[in-house]
Amino acid sequence: MSVISRSQTIAAGLAMFCMFFGAGNVVYPLVLGQYAQDKNIFAIIGMLITAVGVPFLGVIAIALFDGNYRAFFGRMGKAPGFITVAIIMALIGPFGAIPRCIALSYATVSSHISLPLFSFLTCLFIFAFTIKKNSIVDTLGYFFTPFLLLSLGIIIFKGLLSPEEAPISQHSDFTAFLLGLKQGYQTMDLLGAFFFSSVVLIGLKSHLPDEQRSNYPAILKSCLKASSIGAFLLAVIYVGFSYVAAMHSGHLEEVKSEDLIHQVAHIVLGNNAGILVSIAVSLACITTAIALCAVFAEYLREDITNYKMHYPTALVVTLIIAGFISTLNFSVIIAGLAPILEVCYPALVVLCVVNILHKLYGFQWIKTPVFATFAASLINAFYPIL
Repeated sequence: MSVISRSQTIAAGLAMFCMFFGAGNVVYPLVLGQYAQDKNIFAIIGMLITAVGVPFLGVIAIALFDGNYRAFFGRMGKAPGFITVAIIMALIGPFGAIPRCIALSYATVSSHISLPLFSFLTCLFIFAFTIKKNSIVDTLGYFFTPFLLLSLGIIIFKGLLSPEEAPISQHSDFTAFLLGLKQGYQTMDLLGAFFFSSVVLIGLKSHLPDEQRSNYPAILKSCLKASSIGAFLLAVIYVGFSYVAAMHSGHLEEVKSEDLIHQVAHIVLGNNAGILVSIAVSLACITTAIALCAVFAEYLREDITNYKMHYPTALVVTLIIAGFISTLNFSVIIAGLAPILEVCYPALVVLCVVNILHKLYGFQWIKTPVFATFAASLINAFYPIL
């Protein structure tokens, strides 16, 4: 009987890391260290919960539905499920995460070309690597991830060798932890997890002969192993970046979020920082944009146009919208996303939990816990308790 090989599973895990590790994953660990300073241990625990644990909870939940996000969200009802999917797709697609990736990448190399030209060239690059859906996992896993990990690893390794100690923070342990939780929301990884899982499952199934593509236990097992690899790599990068920023936070006062990676690399690596940072950030952002574009284009083709639009056309439409929005300032994009994510995230976490319980133990409740959590988050947005 044919099975998915270890190398194919590892490639899927590396690809999953690449899909998740985008603009927010570069910025927010650094923001966390900049803010938390010597309280970074509490902050990073909070971030690991919402930026690593929660997204891979989503991967597991969707994998139990065999990557079928329609069935996953459809348990809330036809209209609520469709609206939820549409909102999430808009946020992780051309109206949120994709232009955020392009904008952050440009912030690193902005001295070379204009933003419109940079966005256009980046969209062409993304198109070239996204046009063949079945090759996305292998392309990311074998080609992009090793170089990305090497680039990020050099920054972290050199940064942690610094003799400097993190300054004493004026914030409480709980405040630092709470910020970590909220910064984890901003990575948007849970939203991506709902749809990245299907991309990974398609990639894993493509290595099996047709008669074995219904071998659900083997595919699910490989998907969970791949998820563990991706989660581990994300956790290592988050911890490393946050501690490097915390140790050098005395030099990072008043530095804007989009400029943090450049400033940190300059402090750590000196005059040689520019090229390395440009490559690392661009790879991190563009690899995530590749996965997101594939997901949104497929959604546009299947759910919105009911297969009337071909995949290449849907991909072009996605990139045109994303390219246009990417011309906004990076800070403007993240400022618009932040309140939406803080309201929506808790309800989506609850949705993952109840759907996992449904698959494993036949748990039937869904609307009451999910909608009650959403209402509580909405109230907290106007009358903050936490």
